[in-house]
Amino acid sequence: MQMTLSRLPILLSLLAFGATWILLSYAKGDTSVLPQPWQVWHSFAYEWSTGEMGVHIWATLVRVAVAFIISMGAGTVLGYWLGRSPTVNLWANTWVVIFLNIPALVVIVLCYLWIGLNEVAAITAVCINKTAMVLVMIREGTQTLSKPLDEMSKVFGMSRWRSLRYVVVPQLAPYFFASARTGLAVIWKIVLVVELLGRNNGIGFQIHMYFSLFDTATVMAYAFSFVGIMLVIEFVVLKPLETVANKWKST
Repeated sequence: MQMTLSRLPILLSLLAFGATWILLSYAKGDTSVLPQPWQVWHSFAYEWSTGEMGVHIWATLVRVAVAFIISMGAGTVLGYWLGRSPTVNLWANTWVVIFLNIPALVVIVLCYLWIGLNEVAAITAVCINKTAMVLVMIREGTQTLSKPLDEMSKVFGMSRWRSLRYVVVPQLAPYFFASARTGLAVIWKIVLVVELLGRNNGIGFQIHMYFSLFDTATVMAYAFSFVGIMLVIEFVVLKPLETVANKWKST
């Protein structure tokens, strides 16, 4: 019963989104500009039946997954290092600010110019854009770690590994999941630009192609296909993991 009630707001939110979409489409009065949901669904079904949708979703999903793993790993390690060492943070902060403020488009173009129009350049561009964001969030979390808990772990003679596992990681969990959520959202958007500019497959490539054909319904079908995947990842993967990671707060 409780599980059903917790899912009710999600269902109602999706219904409200669909109803708003339908009303806006009727208000616009031109379905070639803002198609109805069932028109987008028809385009999705056709693209899926031809096999094109699956191929391009998979290509984008692989790029997002690889970039996510690399940027989350690098950003977490660097963020923890900077958060623990004021001296390193002082010297590295300017670099962090620079990488935070370089436009994603500039990084993508430069990576393609320097490395070439290949997967290495595509993944590198995405990772450069996202790692700095993860680093900042983890650094902020590390700087707010409880000093009494840290001192307690030393008093009880906990090894560095056990202290990291049982004292540090639980406190950093909210920051990690926050950076993971924003990471997925930002990474897949950057991947679309990467695919649009220099790849021959993926959702970004398809959106660019159907944009040139003024096929709004298919553009939206490809866009919402990946939004759907992100929703599944959020509620099937991230939410349950976050609940488990935060169990210690209720004990």
